Amino acid sequence: MASEGADEDLERLARAVFDAQPFTRLLGAELVSTAGGHVEVRLRNRPELQQQHGFVHGGVISYLADNAVTFAGGIALGGDAVTSHCTVDFSRPATGEFLIARSHAVSTTRNQAICHCTVHSVDGENERVVAVAQGTVVKAHTPRPPTP
Repeated sequence: MASEGADEDLERLARAVFDAQPFTRLLGAELVSTAGGHVEVRLRNRPELQQQHGFVHGGVISYLADNAVTFAGGIALGGDAVTSHCTVDFSRPATGEFLIARSHAVSTTRNQAICHCTVHSVDGENERVVAVAQGTVVKAHTPRPPTP
C-alpha cells in the first residue's frame, strides 16, 4: 500500500500546483483526474475563448495540451515538472460544450518523460478529437538563491 500513499501524495501535489497557476484560474480549467498517471484537464467553452469564426482559439487548445502533458510527466517523474518541448497538431475546429485534454507518459527516464495527449471537443455524449500533442517534460529544479 506504500504505492497507494505515494499516488495520493502525487495527486495532492498535482492539485496544489494546478490550483496555484494564475493563468489556469483565469481560463477556468479544472484538473479532473490524475488516476493511474492518466491526466484529464477540462475547460468549459465560452465566447471569450473563441476566435473570430466561433471556434475555440488554438492558443487555448495548446494550453490544455501543454498543461495535461506537464502534469502527466510530473506524475510519471514523481514530482514537480515543467515542459521542455510540446508539439500540437490540430485536426479539426473545436466547438462543443467543453474541451478535455487526456494525457499520459509513454516513456520515462530518471529526469524526463515523453507524453502523449489528445484534446477532445465534447458536446453532450459526442466526443471528437480536435488536437493531438506530444511533449517532453523534465523535473523542475528549485533555483538556488543568488550568492552574495
